[in-house]
Amino acid sequence: MTTNLPMQTYPIDGASFGVRCSFVSTEGAEATVLAAEENHEALLDAFYNGGGLLLLEGMDGIREDPTLLLRFSQLFGSEVEDYRQTIRARHSIHPQVPEILLIAGKSAGAVKPPPQPDPPLTAEGKLPIQFPHRRGWHTDQSFRRPPPDTSLFLAVVPSPRDQGQTLFADGTAAYEALPPDLKALAEDLEGLHVMPGAGRSEQDVRAGKTPDPLEPHEYPQHQPVVRVHPVTGKRALYLCEAGQMDWVEGPLVGYEPGPDGEGAALLYRLMHHYTKPDFTYAHYWNKGDLVIYDNRSLIHSATWYDAENHERVMWRTTVHGNPGPLYDGESKSWIA
Repeated sequence: MTTNLPMQTYPIDGASFGVRCSFVSTEGAEATVLAAEENHEALLDAFYNGGGLLLLEGMDGIREDPTLLLRFSQLFGSEVEDYRQTIRARHSIHPQVPEILLIAGKSAGAVKPPPQPDPPLTAEGKLPIQFPHRRGWHTDQSFRRPPPDTSLFLAVVPSPRDQGQTLFADGTAAYEALPPDLKALAEDLEGLHVMPGAGRSEQDVRAGKTPDPLEPHEYPQHQPVVRVHPVTGKRALYLCEAGQMDWVEGPLVGYEPGPDGEGAALLYRLMHHYTKPDFTYAHYWNKGDLVIYDNRSLIHSATWYDAENHERVMWRTTVHGNPGPLYDGESKSWIA
């Protein structure tokens, strides 16, 4: 069967970056994946020209054939991560397709949603987005070298639409809009990233928790604060905040460490700028939404939902293969 159907792209409502993508006269996830495979270059052009955020709707048929998500993921890079090779618990890995991470809200070993911000709404009665009112901003697996390229996130069972949104911020636009002095300062900065749960987060350090001993494959990793995208050549901010930065020896290399050090103050300044309304988008999930986001130039944050009363099931894949020449020749830091 040959489709070769033209692809159409549209702006995403409420976003200054990203595109919504569809294929003419296709219905269902299988036909869409086939059309994407046959229009591979156009798909990637839309992804990169749209700032690294792509939305496809009506992909809930993937639940019946999870290999479709693997096939679609393979369009974005040479390696789709096998979660059996990570520290993930078995119950969080799809039993038939181990490249799919299961993020569920009410099942055994569920991933708890983040707490609501304090206060839960802005002074204008809106969803808080800008740091530090909104916490949890990160890019996937920045504590690894080389870090991953892209992630694909599918809403299998979304929470109610007014809960469980995913927030995205555009690191390219944020970098370009930096004040000249801060842009010059950021250019040579390095962040110190570490895996969550190591006792080195801002919250843990402030609570006086003793950091966990780390094996060599768990050591904190240096990453540039300004990263050059290997496909577009554009510069983008590349950093996280509380959970994936090392607040014992960092968060910024060469600066006074700790949550009250000069490095923390500079990171707070950068993150506050990065997450301004001009550079952010809140995605309200519908069943079957598939969002592809570029970890090399975007950050994102989860939001609260009522996990006691509502199920939420999301599937994620992580794609590697083109981190850029900075990482040429490096072995995977997370493999023991």
